[in-house]
Amino acid sequence: MTEWKRQEGQETIFRTCAWSPPGCHPVGCGLQVHVKDGKVTKIEGDPEHPITKGSLCPRCLALKEYIYHPDRIIHPMKREKQYRGQADKWVQCSWDEATDLVANAANEITEKYGAETIAVFGGTGREGNNWYPQWANLVFGTPNSVYGQAGWSCYGPRMTNTAFMMGGGYPEIDYAMKFEDRYDDPRFVAPEVILLWGKEPLRSNPDGMYGHAIIEMMRRFGTKIICVDPRVTWLGTRAEEILQVRPGTDTALAMAFIYVLAHDDLVDHDFIDKWTYGYDQLVERVQEMPPSRAAEICGVPEDQIWRAARLYGNAKPSSVAWGLATDESTNGAQLGMCLVSLMTITGFLDAPGGTTLGMGDDQGNVVRDGGAIDSHEKVEDETESTLSLALKNGIMSEETWYTKRIGVDKYPCVGQVMWTVHPDEFLKALETEKPYKMHMAGFVSSNPVGTAISAEPQRWWKALKKLDFNFACDLFMNPTTQSCCDVFLPVASTIEHDGMVVTHYGLNSSFYGAQNKCVQVGECLSDVEIMMMVGKKTYPDFWNRFETLEDYNNFHVLRSWLPWEQLRNNVVTMSNEPYYKYKEGKLRPDGQMGFPTQTGRVELYSYAYARFGEDPLPYFEPPAYSPDTLPELMKKDYPFILTTGARRQEFFHSEHHQVPSLRQITPWPVLDINPADAEKLGIEDGDWCEISSPYGHVRQKANVTPTIKPGVVHAMHGFWYPEEEGSEPNLYGNWKSNINMLMPNSVNAKSGFGNTFKSMVCNVVKADSLGGDNEPNDIVVEASRQAEFEVQQVWRPEDKEITDADRVKID
Repeated sequence: MTEWKRQEGQETIFRTCAWSPPGCHPVGCGLQVHVKDGKVTKIEGDPEHPITKGSLCPRCLALKEYIYHPDRIIHPMKREKQYRGQADKWVQCSWDEATDLVANAANEITEKYGAETIAVFGGTGREGNNWYPQWANLVFGTPNSVYGQAGWSCYGPRMTNTAFMMGGGYPEIDYAMKFEDRYDDPRFVAPEVILLWGKEPLRSNPDGMYGHAIIEMMRRFGTKIICVDPRVTWLGTRAEEILQVRPGTDTALAMAFIYVLAHDDLVDHDFIDKWTYGYDQLVERVQEMPPSRAAEICGVPEDQIWRAARLYGNAKPSSVAWGLATDESTNGAQLGMCLVSLMTITGFLDAPGGTTLGMGDDQGNVVRDGGAIDSHEKVEDETESTLSLALKNGIMSEETWYTKRIGVDKYPCVGQVMWTVHPDEFLKALETEKPYKMHMAGFVSSNPVGTAISAEPQRWWKALKKLDFNFACDLFMNPTTQSCCDVFLPVASTIEHDGMVVTHYGLNSSFYGAQNKCVQVGECLSDVEIMMMVGKKTYPDFWNRFETLEDYNNFHVLRSWLPWEQLRNNVVTMSNEPYYKYKEGKLRPDGQMGFPTQTGRVELYSYAYARFGEDPLPYFEPPAYSPDTLPELMKKDYPFILTTGARRQEFFHSEHHQVPSLRQITPWPVLDINPADAEKLGIEDGDWCEISSPYGHVRQKANVTPTIKPGVVHAMHGFWYPEEEGSEPNLYGNWKSNINMLMPNSVNAKSGFGNTFKSMVCNVVKADSLGGDNEPNDIVVEASRQAEFEVQQVWRPEDKEITDADRVKID
């Protein structure tokens, strides 16, 4: 194995693993970074990386352009509060001054109003973990870390399904990703069939899964694919079956799959009897959704449902890959329940060629995303989670955690598993100042005013501008930072700092990878280094114990894995986790066989959901905005179903739009529309289109393609125009093509999860152009009106208050 750093002539070549961006989180693609005289000269793939084997996406290949881009901010910046929204008022300052400003504001606000009035927003970040809960809990002593996507509609429902039904250890298809010799390992058996549900892994490489592995297994072993997606993806064209489901109705289709497996007896009764709870109740429930009824609901032919379900059920072994579409629906948690059931009742759970589970840390405990602890852990837990550290060191009190975290009393399902506030309730708290007024926010690689995750960004824009002090940790200016922030702390990219990559955030680790520092750009520092600098000024008794980044990494990040030097030298260390962990006591904290659930089994009938007032079995409920719920509205004004959020290889959400080689691939936002629909509207390929919903309208260019289901359109998310004027009101063209302006906030399920990103109503008409240039055009004006709540919203579910009898204290 080649060393992590070597010299070839005048160049130093570093081997490292990428985190996102530029990489897809959290795959940890292998890079070889060529450096001469302290500057990157070339980026190429690392052929010794056991997963990616030298391949790279366009974003990683463009990393040199990205880190040296002239618009990148490489020194700390500050701006007076009265100049928020004005791009020309930023001035450079020192790290000491910038961190003083942040720490002094936090200390003053904590003393006057309480630490809970500070919030930290987080995105993917540049580290192999989610650092914003650590910023919140350990630097500011607040329980209010915020993932700003409406309904926690990314990973949250899937994590909750996994935690409630299996006890933890995120499930992933088996592609021999834990073994150093991969497919040649004698333990591995290739999946005969992979069911891809709402997932396009070649473009997204999501959650730690390396999508190209599916092609490898198709070529090498003849693995077959079933795709469930309203779009025909590249893999869909190679699939045995592509079920173009009507967006938002997936749960009905998944229930029909279970119906077929039970009807044809294509299940593993021995596994069901020994390792599951509630199979009979599940079978009884799905009797209400035979394929004939599901076909009417989903727009998928009945015979195809029977055929595809039988193909899956007869495969030995089979595997299920669930994607983001599982989360972004008000019925998504129930879809996830069905997919966990499909993984389970066939008997190939944590089995070769099936759906693998993560083992957790070396104590046998499930590693929780963000390091938070749930009600079953104690503060003195040896794993030293973020929360336990905050409580043990007096940075935050138990009362603050249990009573001040916004929204989790109303949505205890979210509060039990996730380590954050409930985002929809937090936005309401910002606007209403109830249950208390917020005063400060930090944005750690997060852009809620912009185009990545938030619904109704107009509301976030208005609410966040009111706060007393805001700061951002990022690489480039974005609409959130420009409109709301007072201090900018420049962050190092994935090749500019030492760190760790762990797939699936430690919930199902394929390998542990080193982010090895290759170069220094300007004064940029890693997320952890910045956090340590501020922490030493807010809670010095805790933070002064760490002198270096390596000290903190070894203490907190790597405690359950490898010392930093060993991780660095290995570059990639495979997890080598065994199959059938539930048979060996490797899933339960007590070392007993089975699963870490109340029954010790996979709960197809979920006691955890029942405990929090949700149905313990899956059920179908139509989308909030759909032909079933609003037939007259769709017929009259909004005849199309809008879906959004599909990943692209050249952009990571709202990032990379200023990188020339990537922007030339897709210079404009595109709306996928079926040729039959386009012809009726007089729209040709490349025409500008205006897309509207009851919440607003934006413009994107038509991509007329037969791969989208008729009656459905798919709009790009995350598109903005960094080349445009950055000052308000334009904010880099933030309002022109931002599809999230058409999405409502607070349209979620009883559990608190889900939204309308995958199933919203809309109209499409041909437009002449993008719209005004650097001026407050009608789109911006409408955004302002919506921020003032002057637009009459056609439909929004009433808030469902939980009674005292239903309320469950999270303790």
